[in-house]
Amino acid sequence: MITGELKSKVDRLWTTFWNNGISNPLTVIEQISYLLFIKRLDDEELRREKKARRLGRAPKDMRFGPDQQGMRWSQVKLMSDPEAMLEVVRDQAFPYIKALGGAAGETSYARHMKDAVFMIGSPALLSTVVDQIDGLTLDDRDTQGDLYEYMLSKLTTAGTNGQFRTPRHIIQMMVRMVDPQPRAGETVCDPACGTAGFLVAAAEHVRAAMLGDPALREHYASGMFHGYDFDATMLRIGSMNMMMHGIDDPDIEARDSLSEKASGDGESYTVVLANPPFKGSIEKSTIAKDLSRVVKTRKTELLFLVQMLRILKVGGRAAVIVPDGVLFGSSRAHKTVRKLLVDKHKLDGVVSMPSGVFKPYAGVSTAVLLFTKTGAGGTEDVWFYDMQADGFSLDDKRQPVEADDIPAIVEQWTARETAGAGDRKGRWFTVPKAEIAGQGYDLSINRYKEIEYEEVEYDPPGVIIQRLEALQGEIAAELDELKGML
Repeated sequence: MITGELKSKVDRLWTTFWNNGISNPLTVIEQISYLLFIKRLDDEELRREKKARRLGRAPKDMRFGPDQQGMRWSQVKLMSDPEAMLEVVRDQAFPYIKALGGAAGETSYARHMKDAVFMIGSPALLSTVVDQIDGLTLDDRDTQGDLYEYMLSKLTTAGTNGQFRTPRHIIQMMVRMVDPQPRAGETVCDPACGTAGFLVAAAEHVRAAMLGDPALREHYASGMFHGYDFDATMLRIGSMNMMMHGIDDPDIEARDSLSEKASGDGESYTVVLANPPFKGSIEKSTIAKDLSRVVKTRKTELLFLVQMLRILKVGGRAAVIVPDGVLFGSSRAHKTVRKLLVDKHKLDGVVSMPSGVFKPYAGVSTAVLLFTKTGAGGTEDVWFYDMQADGFSLDDKRQPVEADDIPAIVEQWTARETAGAGDRKGRWFTVPKAEIAGQGYDLSINRYKEIEYEEVEYDPPGVIIQRLEALQGEIAAELDELKGML
């Protein structure tokens, strides 16, 4: 999570745009993203050049040709003439990043960037912004992801449509638990991908093994990761984010995952990672018929769960964030979806998260559902964990703290097959399927957690009254002394 000096620099950068008349938060994020992308392309180029010099070889796979050196960030930032800088960035560097994915329509990246517009028209503003962005330390990929998360948290509309940006450390926890594998047949999907945070984390999880094997490298670059969203800005940012992590042809598509148009990708993926929007109800006429046949509801959080089961291959696994209401909702639709997970597939685990995880822009209580698609049942015991701390304060400030359950969650999850049933008075335990069914398929941890009450002994009433009388006597004496002083 972004904190301290970097946070202050981003705030100052944001204010610079605001003071110069660019106040739409989405526009600010887009413009910053374009410049960050230009900078990160040059950073990668500089690393290739440095490696080549160290090995005494000619650089390979260079992005910038001999006639394109002037548009590189390392050259642009040294320009003393703001008007010349604007001309180079607007007329050379920006068109260059738009064309990276090939001709419009050839790749998903090219399609998303086709309508991108460079909105910075002031030479002075561009010069100031370039200086400020150059001062951001973004060498670590996690920091780059946290930067996007922090910028998105500034959206005044954050959360109004149930689109809560997932904190980086929660994403990483879920990725480690679902454990994508570095193999040719593994495909990862986020049907509500936003800036592609889950896909980037999954890519980092398998990156070393995939890139170290020539046979797997092509699958990693163009066939392993898939994301869908219907927000054009998020699609552009997500595509750039994926390309900077070595996914040369990211499959980031404009799609409403719950619509009829999305019904053609059944049983396509082996892993699903998602934090789908919880925006309440959608129009019945827009819902795919194969989803409506499974559950009669207009609630997105329930429809997305059914959709994830539909797009997973048999044996595929998922880690999904849901609002707490999914765990215990009493409607027929809620019970139908929970019964589907438990009886028809394999519900593996439920991680209950504290409500402060999504602050400062949402106080919603959530949980992570972990399940495997089988189509033939398989649930025997469901593993529960009561997360009480995630390494940050649970208020709006979200400052780092020592208490952090995430390492223990991942450790206990990994060892759950041999760890026994656990202790229902502790943080984790397992619950048999029969007991869950007997409780109406309620998946809230408080339904099964045992609370240990400590017996407290009090003095007899007579003793307590004597103490009160003694205190009253002391107060009366001190009042008399005060009156005498007056």
